[in-house]
Amino acid sequence: MSDLTVADAINRIYQSLEADNEDIDLHIAALKDALKGEGLKEAVLDLSKLVQNNRSGRKLLQAYFRQRGVKVKFAAS
Repeated sequence: MSDLTVADAINRIYQSLEADNEDIDLHIAALKDALKGEGLKEAVLDLSKLVQNNRSGRKLLQAYFRQRGVKVKFAAS
């Protein structure tokens, strides 16, 4: 993986979500590497940029990321 910042990796995740989850696992792996590189323990996703911004959608997204080793929390923009 190239040296992405956490912000860049998160933006790629948003793009992937909009593109019907295309290459989402690759982007999650890149995010995991970026978080590790910056010494962070969790990613913060913007609620307004999520495709499915309801409670069940957020919980599903959190579970999917958690299974891949990335802790996610959400924030309003």
